Amino acid sequence: MRFHLLGPLTVTVGGRPLPLGGAKQRVLLAHLLLNANRTVPPGQLVETIWPREPPTSATANLQTYVWRLRRLLPDTLLRTHGPGYSLAVDPDAVDAHRFTRLVGDAKRADSPEVALTLLAEAEALWRGDPLEDLPTAPAWDAELGRLVENRLAAVEERLALQVSLGRHDPAIAELTVLLAEHPYRERLWQQYLLALTGAGRRAEALRAYSTARERLVTELGVEPGPELRALQAAILSGEPLQAPSPDPRPVRQLPADLPDFTGRDGYVRDLEAAVGPAPVVLTGAPGTGKTALAMHVAHRLAERYPDGQLYVDLAGTGTPREPAEVLADFLHALGVTGNAVPAGLGQRAALFRSRLAGRRMLLVLDDAATAAQVRPLLPADAGCAVLATTRGRLPELAGAKHVELGVFGEREASALLAGVAGADRVVGEPAEAAAIVRCCGYLPLAIRIAGARLAGRQAWSLRTLHDRLADESSRLSELRVGDLGVRPSFELSLRQLPARARTAFCRTAVLGAQDFPSWVVDAVLGREDTHEVLDVLVDANLVSLAGRDAGGQPRYRLHDLLRCYAAELLAEEPASVRRETLSRVLSVLLALAKTAAAGLPPAFGAMTGPALPAASPELPAAPLEWFTAERKLLAGAVQLAADAGLDELAWQLTAAAVPFYDLRGAYDEWRRSHLTALAAVEAAGNVAGAAVLHRGLGQVRLYHDEYEAAVSDMDRSAALFRSLGDVRGEALAVAGLGTVARVRDRPREALEYYRRALTGLEQAGDRTGVAQMRNAIGSTYALLGEFTEADTWLRRARDLAREIADPHREAKVLTELGTLHRDAGRLPDSLACLRLALSILEDLDDERCSAYALLGIGQTLLAAGEPVQARGVCDRALRVFRETGNRQGETTGLALLEQAQRRRSPSTATTRP
Repeated sequence: MRFHLLGPLTVTVGGRPLPLGGAKQRVLLAHLLLNANRTVPPGQLVETIWPREPPTSATANLQTYVWRLRRLLPDTLLRTHGPGYSLAVDPDAVDAHRFTRLVGDAKRADSPEVALTLLAEAEALWRGDPLEDLPTAPAWDAELGRLVENRLAAVEERLALQVSLGRHDPAIAELTVLLAEHPYRERLWQQYLLALTGAGRRAEALRAYSTARERLVTELGVEPGPELRALQAAILSGEPLQAPSPDPRPVRQLPADLPDFTGRDGYVRDLEAAVGPAPVVLTGAPGTGKTALAMHVAHRLAERYPDGQLYVDLAGTGTPREPAEVLADFLHALGVTGNAVPAGLGQRAALFRSRLAGRRMLLVLDDAATAAQVRPLLPADAGCAVLATTRGRLPELAGAKHVELGVFGEREASALLAGVAGADRVVGEPAEAAAIVRCCGYLPLAIRIAGARLAGRQAWSLRTLHDRLADESSRLSELRVGDLGVRPSFELSLRQLPARARTAFCRTAVLGAQDFPSWVVDAVLGREDTHEVLDVLVDANLVSLAGRDAGGQPRYRLHDLLRCYAAELLAEEPASVRRETLSRVLSVLLALAKTAAAGLPPAFGAMTGPALPAASPELPAAPLEWFTAERKLLAGAVQLAADAGLDELAWQLTAAAVPFYDLRGAYDEWRRSHLTALAAVEAAGNVAGAAVLHRGLGQVRLYHDEYEAAVSDMDRSAALFRSLGDVRGEALAVAGLGTVARVRDRPREALEYYRRALTGLEQAGDRTGVAQMRNAIGSTYALLGEFTEADTWLRRARDLAREIADPHREAKVLTELGTLHRDAGRLPDSLACLRLALSILEDLDDERCSAYALLGIGQTLLAAGEPVQARGVCDRALRVFRETGNRQGETTGLALLEQAQRRRSPSTATTRP
């Protein structure tokens, strides 16, 4: 038995159709098929069959339709579960589910030809619009919109494969037809330009870009996206073209390979042969060069894994990172953000494995602590590989291949020393060179440090260094294999440093296992312009460059063993000095965070505490880039402050980051840092900090649809602010309660909260908050259908936003006004407001709010009878909603796509099934 939804609803047995009865009985069957193998409550079925006014006999009629379906279908298919019903079917027997499976198989196919065959089979399942013979049901809009969108995406993927295989002419012919139907679909334009260029029709490709841009700008009011603009630039410059991938560019997270990597030839061959479907675990004593070897091998294998390389430092020698946190970072790198990142470890691991399915990626897991830390990070796909490093052994990691790394042999050790210190010097003093590497225990890290000291001191002979190493009084402890340490070499390096450099070295350990920017050295020393100190540490190989951040600024780090050594030295200082140093560093970080946050669109309800004394270095010009570069440092700083009992710094640091978390949908970091700081302030009895943190937690819980928990946090925040006499804080918490009520479809209750909040904000003189409350009250009146009141409040909000020069608030109000004008039938006014809002939000780089403005434009265009244009702007909004994990926005967008599909002109129907 086969079920067909991709066109008129039909059920066939042996290729012959079954009679399915009347329209309502067919709607029942269609709804059960769309929810195959899930229990559907009777209330949902009643609302679907009778979407407007169900008759009083609806329940009895439903039971009759169910009884009739049971007579048509095999006994075991239609099942009763309590009051609900489910249709138990093989997903492959339903064309919609089979289509999804075939498209997934095509993505994982071994070759483009196989993928094309699978996609052709998937497309052949379509016989028209989904359920085109049935009355429209609002409950189906999102699901049918998803099917239509996935169909077009599959066509795009097939055409991309054809273009990549050089089959340009048939692709051009089909794209010409598709672009007539979907003139704002940018990926179709991308393939069209690629196909024209590939066919030698470069001038036509450039004219096509001009046509695409003109339509997007004049008819939608938006510029082409970055991918289409980059493609046009490549065509103009004559660069080789590559078809855009439906996924982001391959992830390349590997740190740089050592330019003077030496020796280990046998290990390199063994590892290259071992790396494959089974995890490879590289073990060895500290300082044997496990990370350097892993990076070297990973770079050599990079071409074998064209879909990218993921890298993480698991910090096994310090505070091991939680697998759930690592998975969140990996998922972010793979394009999963915001609410799309699940909450639990198991769910994240499952989604991570799904994201890697069909890909060829290499994972490097550096410095693992235990097998339990590694297991959730392992992909299931045989095309992926894992290379892990660890100090100890992980025998309990089932199926893993283990490679144990020893120290250098004498020849390799001498070669490394020569490569770092200079070959001529080693040849000139071979006995002294041999003595140096022997004193270093043939440990690569120690040899590298010794060689670097020689390279930086050309006046030294090798004998000079040998004498220092040979003197046991200059060593901190023994140098041996097994418990082999490198403290002798560390001490030698430190002994040559000026006093300030030695102090800076040990005090950078206050940050733990963190990369850090250059200003940290200023902060730990309590003075400015210490660049020369950092240069000394870098030259001595005690601090290494860890790359550049998003703003192009250099970042530094201590190797894990050097960090441990620095921590030992720091522990010898008085506790008051350690606490003062940490407080000074975190205060500077807080000052920077507050300055950067002031340059981002404000997050309503976000609060920062009173300014703390700190010498703030110059902030890079782009606040968003600064937060992106420092997000891990900020998260680690909150934990450090909490652990040290610096509760005021802990809560202010996390509160200062809220505008960034809100803008980028970084809900996991938002929640985790708030909970960490909350524990610290509650232990210290810090009421103000607890009040702010409960307000922030309530907001992020609202984003996660955790309404009861959000209300609890907002209530607690309001009570704490009230106890402090903080009128503004209490008003912001009450405003949060209003938003929860509005989202829960309780507009009258929301209005009460909003009016209370407005009074408090007016009393506190918070004009930005007043503008937000006017906006909220106006949009709530619009929900109630009281358009005159809504218009009055929204215009007052817009006027105040302009008066206080708050463009982000003005754009949000304009979005609401655009919705109000649409609901009142003033469509030109709606488009004008929404397009102005979009322009402001794009200038502010607010992707999430821009997507909502685009969605509003699409809804207005649809109301104006322009379904093709509506689809065009909705496509772009959907991309943002998916990237940020905004499920509510995605569902609304898919429903809009389905409505646009239904209202299209028959003359533009898809010509290809």
